[in-house]
Parts: sequence; C-alpha cells; structure tokens
Amino acid sequence: MKTILNGIIKENPVFVLLLGLCPALAVTTTIENAFMMGFCVLVVLFFSNLIVSIIKKLVPENVKIPVYILIIGTFVTIVELLLKKFIPGLYNSLSIYLPLIVVNCIVLGRALSVASKERVSRSLLDAIGVGLGYTLSLIVIASFREILGGGTITLIDGLSSLTGFKLILTLPISNLFPFSVLLTPAGAFLTLGLILGVINYVRRDKHESN
Repeated sequence: MKTILNGIIKENPVFVLLLGLCPALAVTTTIENAFMMGFCVLVVLFFSNLIVSIIKKLVPENVKIPVYILIIGTFVTIVELLLKKFIPGLYNSLSIYLPLIVVNCIVLGRALSVASKERVSRSLLDAIGVGLGYTLSLIVIASFREILGGGTITLIDGLSSLTGFKLILTLPISNLFPFSVLLTPAGAFLTLGLILGVINYVRRDKHESN
C-alpha cells in the first residue's frame, strides 16, 4: 500500500514530477477522455513493468533502452488496436496521444528506475501507484476544465459503443461561469498552473508548520 500511495502522492507524475504533460493538457477537455488516457497508461505501465522485471537479468546493459521501448511499444499497439476495434469514438478522441505513450517519460522512466531493478511484485505495485496517480491527476484537471469551461460532466460518451447509452450531465452553472477559455490549449496551461500553485502553497504551509 505504501508503494501505491507513493505513486499517487509523493511521486505523482503530473503534480510532483511534472511528467507526461503533453497528453495531460491535450486530452483533458472531458472527464471521460482523461480517465481513459490514464487507464491506458496504467495498463501499459502494469504490463511493461511486469515483463521488464521478469527479463531484467537477461537484457544486456547496452541494449536496455531499445528493448524496453520495444516492450512498451508492443503493449501500446495492443491497447490502440483494442480501442480502435471496440471503442472507436474514444480512439478518435485520444488520437495521436495514444501512440505517444511509447515515448512517455513516465512509462520508460519507471521501467528503468524500478522494474529493471526490483522484484516483480514491487514493480507491479509501483506501476499501479504511478498509473493511478496519473489517472487521478488527469481527472482533476479535466474536472476543472470541463465543469467550469463547458458546464458539463462527460462520464460516458465515446464508451457508448460498449455501454449502449450516454451519460453527459449538464450543470446549471453552465450559464453562470462562461469560462470557455478553459477548454482551449491556453486554458489547459492555466488550469495546471493554478492547481500546481495551490498544491505548492499547501505543501509549503505544511512544511513550515512542521
């Protein structure tokens, strides 16, 4: 549990390590997109860490990175094909940011710093923690952007090809807070900056009180 919480809080990929920001800013226009991108990263992280941890002693030091990228790329391709086949709406929404998981610093970084050095169980727990941390970060950013920028909460839209129905809530505040700028690229940076500012303020205040 400590390893999982570490990935969610102390080593949160977005709010602490500032990694994987490209998709974090690009796909967080809806909560559904944020959740699915985070889930895809979590899945790739989990299985990549699993394989890397198993074969770590078999891979020569000088070819570690190419081998690990090949492993990550394989799982990214599998995720892409599954989404394209069963959830085409979400596949189109996430577009180019799905294959970019291959070069995501989070995935390769955990493979090099954890999975290639630790036992399988520790590697899997690390993948779950970091994956959950990334997913929750994206959901937080998307919640601010979608609710304040569009006045909606999109839970099921692209997933409707699986569920058979859509679930998009329209909030009464949509006419009160016309912050549509939050749905633009500039709004993504603004949202991230404000969240990081609040987090750093709380952390500094907590540090000073101790």
